[in-house]
Amino acid sequence: MYKNFFLFFISLFVLHSCTINSEIVYHKDAASTSVTDVDMREFMAEMKAMTPDSLQQKEFTDLDKLPTVWTSLYELEKKEKKLKTNDPDSIRIMKKIFMKSSKENNHPAGFALKLEHFTKADFKSLKDFTKQEKLPLEQNLFNDWDGKTLTIDTRDFNLKNVQKALDSKTSPEEKSDEESGKTEGMMMMFFKKVGATLKFENKIQSITGKHDWLKQVDDHSVRIEYDLKALYDKEAKYKNADQKIIIVTE
Repeated sequence: MYKNFFLFFISLFVLHSCTINSEIVYHKDAASTSVTDVDMREFMAEMKAMTPDSLQQKEFTDLDKLPTVWTSLYELEKKEKKLKTNDPDSIRIMKKIFMKSSKENNHPAGFALKLEHFTKADFKSLKDFTKQEKLPLEQNLFNDWDGKTLTIDTRDFNLKNVQKALDSKTSPEEKSDEESGKTEGMMMMFFKKVGATLKFENKIQSITGKHDWLKQVDDHSVRIEYDLKALYDKEAKYKNADQKIIIVTE
């Protein structure tokens, strides 16, 4: 079920812009927990106004199936009797990835994806898992964190995981440079706002390196706001664009 749901989620971007906000908490034990919220209220309101009820019910079946409380991908697959893997690593990762939907006035409003207390070993397994299952993951999840120091590669300030999920809807024989260009164009046009807050359990001691998109919010957090126009503009000019940003905590 969740595979079909993600394809449905990706298809929404072709129809209308959505807002994506992520929060990553870096724990003292070198693990991290992240939550990505996708707000589709504006899209849903317009669809409700423009689409007959009968078509709405058919279009949003997968979203309505998604529980409104955190439920692991493993439990979702088991419930739908579509669990196709016996690989211990894959099952372990599926048990640590959770999803839930949100509603407003009893209508779908969006969904959220959570990765619960992921270690370095978990992220290694996640990379293998996502080779088969395309998930719309925030790229900053894969930053190097050792419990005290976070190293950010600003080349990962992108939406590659979402774009790969969108590309996965196109068959290999249909893919071309022209198709790839169209995908980038849609990404730039139909996203409304994308950002991520990185939080630390301990206070930030120092930040080395600067980037126009990254700002310190308070003693425990920094905020990344993606400039979607600049993201796909190879000629974009930056005041600050260091490749490495190192955040050291107390």
